[in-house]
Order: sequence, then C-alpha cells, then structure tokens
Amino acid sequence: MTPLTKVSSVAVALIRDNIDTDIIIPSREMRSVSKKGLGDGLFANWRYTDAAARIPDPDFALNRPKAEGAQILLGGRNFGSGSSREHAVWALDEFGFRVVIAESFSPIFYGNCIRNGLLPVVMDPTPLARDGLLIEVDLPAQQVRAGGGAWSFDIDAEHKDILVKGLDPIGMTLELDAQIRAHQLRDNAARPWAWDVLQQD
Repeated sequence: MTPLTKVSSVAVALIRDNIDTDIIIPSREMRSVSKKGLGDGLFANWRYTDAAARIPDPDFALNRPKAEGAQILLGGRNFGSGSSREHAVWALDEFGFRVVIAESFSPIFYGNCIRNGLLPVVMDPTPLARDGLLIEVDLPAQQVRAGGGAWSFDIDAEHKDILVKGLDPIGMTLELDAQIRAHQLRDNAARPWAWDVLQQD
C-alpha cells in the first residue's frame, strides 16, 4: 500500500447520514473480485442520470469541476453502514480519495479503510464544507488544518502505524520478522524432533 502521512486537497462534501455501502458501490457494479475497475461505479445511483449509459448528473458533487482531483471526502453520521463489502473502500480509493472525514463510521467499514490505505477521520466535517477550501490532513500529528483552523482527531496507534508505513497484512507480519525468527530458534532448541520432521519434508 502507499504510505499515508499528509494529504492536502480540496474536499467533496456528501454530508448525509447513513450513506451505506450499497450507495457507495451498488451491487450491480461489482462484476469481479478485483480491486480495479470500480471507480466508475462509485456512487453510481447518485452520480449518473442514467447509470447504464454513464450519463453524469451535473448537479452531483463528484461531477462538479471543483471536485476534480479531490482526495478528501466529507460524509455524515454512520458512513459506510450496511453490508461489509470491501468493494466500497476499493471504489473510493480508485477514484482518488485518500481520506474520508465523517462524524461516525460503521465499524466494519472503518476497519476496511485501514486495511486498504484509506484514512477514516472521525470529526464533525461541517466546518470544512466550503467550496475551494484547501484542507491538510496530517496523520502523524493527528490534525486537520484548513482556513486558519486546526482540529485534532483520535486514531488507534496500530492503525496509524499501518497507514503511515503503508503496510498490508503481509507487511504487518514481516514487521515481526525478528520475533518470528527468535521463536523458531527457541522452539528448534526445545523440540528438535519437530524440526527434524519438517526438514525431511
């Protein structure tokens, strides 16, 4: 995964409560188990006047010119509720979002964000919902800064470490390589017969 430290960007504001994963990526848009090819289906029911023909709705927030290149999404309470589909996070990521700021998140969606390199920031996003406002999200400092203001946010230390280092599950395991090797040496000394069997295989 790409390490995440600071993100500076304008934001797209979708501050509505209970935006669930079926709104984020409708089930008909999930045509494979791949992480690729989902960005076009992001918010498809809201983003297009005709989703099948991909005719954009010019009034929808993601389609406005000021949203181009935005890496920060502002949501409402209980963002990412509903089913546990990881495709919702994959679609947000492929579209270009690195941060979602919302008053609260579904726990499963929150965990999916962390495991896929997307930072979920729990705070009231309304002070940030101003057109053209440049927002800086500083993960190491755990701060959001914009328009001369600064807001602190909480994040679990392990989650922060995963995002800052860009660790996927394999990378997290490799972080423990020294402890794993030390355990193997101790176990080999205590149970050499078990290791003899493994070496024969």
